[in-house]
This record gives sequence, structure tokens and C-alpha cells, in this order.
Amino acid sequence: MTPRHRPLGRTPVQVTELAFGAAGIGNLFTPVTDAQAAQAVAAAWESGVRYFDTAPHYGLGLSERRLGDALRALPRDEYTLSTKVGRLLEPAPAGGGDDLANGFAVPARHRRRWDFSARGVRRSIEDSLRRLGLDRIDIAYLHDPDDHVDQALAEAYPELERLRAEGVLGAIGVGMNQADPLARFIRETDLDAVLLAGRYSLLDQRGLADLLPLAHRRGVGVVIGGVFNSGLLADPRPGATFDYTAAPADLLARAAELKAVCELHGVPLRAAALRFPFGHPAVTSVLVGTRDADEVRDAAAMLHHPVPAALWADLKERGLLPADVPTPAEPS
Repeated sequence: MTPRHRPLGRTPVQVTELAFGAAGIGNLFTPVTDAQAAQAVAAAWESGVRYFDTAPHYGLGLSERRLGDALRALPRDEYTLSTKVGRLLEPAPAGGGDDLANGFAVPARHRRRWDFSARGVRRSIEDSLRRLGLDRIDIAYLHDPDDHVDQALAEAYPELERLRAEGVLGAIGVGMNQADPLARFIRETDLDAVLLAGRYSLLDQRGLADLLPLAHRRGVGVVIGGVFNSGLLADPRPGATFDYTAAPADLLARAAELKAVCELHGVPLRAAALRFPFGHPAVTSVLVGTRDADEVRDAAAMLHHPVPAALWADLKERGLLPADVPTPAEPS
């Protein structure tokens, strides 16, 4: 069984339910070889994944270069590619050490500079196209404009509209790990999509209060990232991380309870975490960061693992999910 295709909001852009998040092949936290990166993309393709997401931020351009190298051999009209704008990469002085302070195990040959100006956005897209070696980008997301919302609304978003009109882009989105600013973008622009990271999961449903209902009413496609909350919902053990820091004891205990209830129903916690967001009709795709072929194959298998309706009912009855949270229908 392969991931199904869905339209992204009102656009003609199609995405698969499972999306390949390419931060891992940009050496997120630990190095990945070129061969491992290529094998990960190949495994995603073999698993039916046709939506691939990257960003200049990931490995100071390494993720874009590796993803482009892998995708250029594949039929361009058969996959959807997204990247992001808001951080320009500029050469750094020689001997700059590594980039681990920003989470990536790469030499710090470049430095990031925030830029949500119209000129910066256009340059970012041009630079990304060069690194990718491709002729177009299907979705461009404004990346983490948390401290730059006003400029992103006034300058960056209109420039993305111009690039879309020129045929360089297929759709415009915003990607953040905060729900409220994303709702503002939906209200004040004609966005096609939002990428919400970590705020609609089995442990955190803050996206449900306003953002998801608003996106559904406006026909904005929602891609959910961080369904494992950076690791806690993949393997809730001492030392697991939540939002990239050590998980507090109460969340670790809650994740362990979630895992135990899932096991009572014969469902791996990873499968429930991947399937949960699709209970809301606004959600189009879940984006999973994978760094090697085995992780890709596991994500594809978990997405299609049967999850009975009784599991969701049990989680609600035990107070592990809010009673009113929408949950996925059992597959027919």
C-alpha cells in the first residue's frame, strides 16, 4: 500500500499523505553520507512518497543539494517539492568550525542571515534553484517568520505571489511551530498552505483551537510536521526529547501511557502518532524527518498500520486525548 495523493488546499498541487522531510539528510545532529541520503530518497520513492520538503537552513544548503541530486533522476511531473525562504546563506570566514550550535553536523562555511524582504525572497528562491539543480519549486514556505511577521506580510508574501504568477512557484505557504501567527497569515493573505510543526500531535493539540478550523473554512491545505514531537512519541524512554530538549517527567509519563494503551490495541505508538492528524479534515499530509532508508520504510509502514476506532475511544476515555478532538475514521 502506498501513500495516497491529496490536493493541497484549493491548489492543483498534489501531495502524498506521507511527506519526506529532508532535514535529516542535511546532517541534522549527526552526519549522513551522500550514499545514505540518496538511499533514503530512493526508499521514499519506492514507498510511494511523492512529496519532498527541504530548506536552505538544513545543513547550510546540504539538504537542498542532496535532495536535488536524488530527484533530478526522477520524472519531474511525478513529485512535489517544497523549500523555504527567510534565511539567506552567505559565505563565512575560513576556519569557522561547525554548525552544531544550529543543530547541523556540517562545516560552518556559510552563515544564515534573516531576510524577509522582497529582494531577499527572490534571491533565496534563485539560490535554492541553483542548489537543487531544478527548474521550479512547487511550494515555497516562509520559514519561521516568528520575529518578522510584519515584514513577511508586507514584503515577502507579495514577492512570493509575483513568483507564483511568473510560474517559478506553484503554491505559497508559511511554516512555523506556532499556531496563532499561522492563523494571522491565513486571515491577512491568500495563502495556499501552512506547515505546522509539533502543535498537532498526540501530546499537543494547540493547533486545534483556531488554526485548523480556520484553515478548513478558508480551503488552506495543512501539512503537519513534528508528529513525534522530536522523538518522544517515537520512543518514550528516559532521555527522549520533546521539541528538541529533554522531555519533562510529566510528558514522558504521558507518552508512556499513550504507548501502553496503543499496545493494548496491537498498534505501535508511531502508527497512532502518524495517523492521528488525519482526523481533522484540513490536514493534507504529515511530514516526517528521515535520515536513512530504514527510517523511511518504517514511516511508510507505520502510516498504513491499521488503527481501530476503539483505540481513539480508549484514549479519550482515559483522558489521554480531549473528548472533542477529531480522530481518523477506521479504514474501510
